[in-house]
Amino acid sequence: MPHSTYTDVGSGDILVFLHGFCENKNVWAEFKKPLQKKFRTIALDLTGFGKNTSGVTDYSMESMAEYVKQELDKLGVKKCILIGHSMGGYTAMAFAAKYSSMLNGLCLFHSSALPDTEEKRENRNKTIEFVEKHGVEKFIQSFVEPLFFADNRPKLRKEINAMIETGIKTPKESIVKGLAAMRDRKDRTEVLKSAKFPVLFIFGKEDGAVPLEKALEQCHLPNNSMVYFLGQTGHMAMFERPYETRKAIEKFAETILG
Repeated sequence: MPHSTYTDVGSGDILVFLHGFCENKNVWAEFKKPLQKKFRTIALDLTGFGKNTSGVTDYSMESMAEYVKQELDKLGVKKCILIGHSMGGYTAMAFAAKYSSMLNGLCLFHSSALPDTEEKRENRNKTIEFVEKHGVEKFIQSFVEPLFFADNRPKLRKEINAMIETGIKTPKESIVKGLAAMRDRKDRTEVLKSAKFPVLFIFGKEDGAVPLEKALEQCHLPNNSMVYFLGQTGHMAMFERPYETRKAIEKFAETILG
């Protein structure tokens, strides 16, 4: 079913993919192709990103979660496994806080239930100032490459360039307000603690955005969790380690769904 703000391919149990900051649904396109043979896979453009940029007034994680709910209702989804990369994981946590009964499971893919630290909040503020002053293109040029572990960058040049191209098309307002929304997001660790659904954590050992100590702080919180730490991997395992992470998601789904 082609649609500008989502893709919906395959049949069976449902996996829903949420992209990260300055990305769009296409970040998952290659990654989920093998999964489409076994599952119904849905990828959404979150509010303010991709083709979903008109008439946005609220960029909060709660508002993004409401958008996800509305789209899933339209698509007739009653239960799914939600997979959120980075900002998509923050959105998934806001969704889980309100609509946990819709979740068979949740995957935090280089993401976190923890709020920003003071230092991180300060960095977000500095980034907002940088974008306001220097514009989107200059920001994206400096933002994308460090998301990948240095040793992986030469062989992933094509993917890095594609992400830069996507990022440059993101409206300035979405970047500035998205940064503020991530800065102000809630602590969702209670959602993990009370989760009735299993949680899969995927972390890169070289991820500057979700440092290892933050990963360790939360992966034991759910009653039922699977944790995957990847060496020589930054923040973008869907490109850096696609085979391993895809297998982890597949195994997670099959464990839950039988």
